[in-house]
Amino acid sequence: MVAGLLVLLALICAGIGVATCEALRHFLVDRLDQQLAAAGGRYAASLEHSGEGGHDTRGQAPGTFGARLVDGGLTHASVVCGALAGDEDDHADGTERTGSAGEADAAVPLDAADLVALRALPVDGSPRDLRLSRLGQYRVAAVVGDDRATLVTGLPLHPVDETVRRLLLIELVVFAAALTAAAAAGTVAVRIAMRPLDRVVATAERVSARPLASGAVDLAERVPDDDPRTEVGRVGTALNRLLGHVADALTRRQNVEERLRAFAADASHELRNPVATVRGHAELALRHPGPVPAPVRHSLERISAESRRMGTIVEDLLLLARLDAGRPLAVQDTDLTRIALDCTADARAAAPGHRWLLELPAEPVTVPGDPHRLAQVVTNLLANARTHTPDGTTVTLHLDPAGRLTVTDDGPGIPADLAPHVFDRFTRGDRARSRRTGSTGLGLAIVQAVVHAHHGTVTLDSAPGRTTFTVTLNA
Repeated sequence: MVAGLLVLLALICAGIGVATCEALRHFLVDRLDQQLAAAGGRYAASLEHSGEGGHDTRGQAPGTFGARLVDGGLTHASVVCGALAGDEDDHADGTERTGSAGEADAAVPLDAADLVALRALPVDGSPRDLRLSRLGQYRVAAVVGDDRATLVTGLPLHPVDETVRRLLLIELVVFAAALTAAAAAGTVAVRIAMRPLDRVVATAERVSARPLASGAVDLAERVPDDDPRTEVGRVGTALNRLLGHVADALTRRQNVEERLRAFAADASHELRNPVATVRGHAELALRHPGPVPAPVRHSLERISAESRRMGTIVEDLLLLARLDAGRPLAVQDTDLTRIALDCTADARAAAPGHRWLLELPAEPVTVPGDPHRLAQVVTNLLANARTHTPDGTTVTLHLDPAGRLTVTDDGPGIPADLAPHVFDRFTRGDRARSRRTGSTGLGLAIVQAVVHAHHGTVTLDSAPGRTTFTVTLNA
């Protein structure tokens, strides 16, 4: 804003400078024209009688040029040099100085170009600009003298140009000082005027730094400047209104999430006993010593299997509800090496058709955390690889000394459209296969929730022929 104003002010100053310099030069040239008109051809006419008493230089300004031409030929050319004694001052604007007899003149040698220019002058007494090779720029007028001679009288333009240059220098200094002062004052004024906007920006930055994705959010920040009479005040009012709407929406979202978590926890808790009862009765019936018809046995076996599956879902939902509620986990020194060994052995027993590889550092890796939940993380990752890859797939569990754990398989990979949602709840890559293998769609959601509870991260990198889950713990 200040730069734009300075550019505009500089253009105005430049316009003023050009206008004043042109006006002054026009005024001074008009003065020279008046002097030429007043002097007429007196000095040039005196050159006709150079042998009869000398040239008439009385009242002529120093630098006055005179020339006499007869039939296109130059007979005399002289210039007034100044006073031989007495007054030495002359006017910078070229005005006629007060002089007296005794002023000297000197012959001026002219070259061919000067003669051509003198011959081309209209003999009408009108002043014109003419450049003489030895004298510089002049304002000259030509009139008819005795014996049909052409008398040329001129006054130097050097004093006019010098005066204009001096004015231009003064204007440059004054305008530069004015622009500097305007820049300083404008910067201070703009900064003072922009303080309310700075407070709006600061409030917006503080709000944007808050995590709004989940959990309770306190949006008490408000813009202090909300005067509706100013533009910044109206922006502040609109931002405050927006923050109020966002805070209300976040509060409602949090209330809904809390109710959903409470419902999931309560429902899961209430379902545990009925599911366990159904499963118990089914297993008891299967142990009946008497003969049981085959269809009935098949139905009891299905009831028992689905009861176990439902019990797993209920336990997973209870765990997610607890993690969502932010309940603290048990924290103790946990041997990740032992967990990796045990979980890989369990996976090898559960899926002997897969090739299971284990890469461990030379020294045991110990981290602070909940051993049961971390074991569940490793188990779920290996189960995910087992469930979604065919027999013969190589699954590698790698643990580095820093506690970073990766599970890599060379299976078909995860479809690109499914990869962003693998950690969502009840997400299944193949619904039919998942139901046959008892997958609930909660395994990776539990992995992410447990890792986040340990202040860690879990990421996925998948392509056809290679899928890698990486768990980094920062507990």
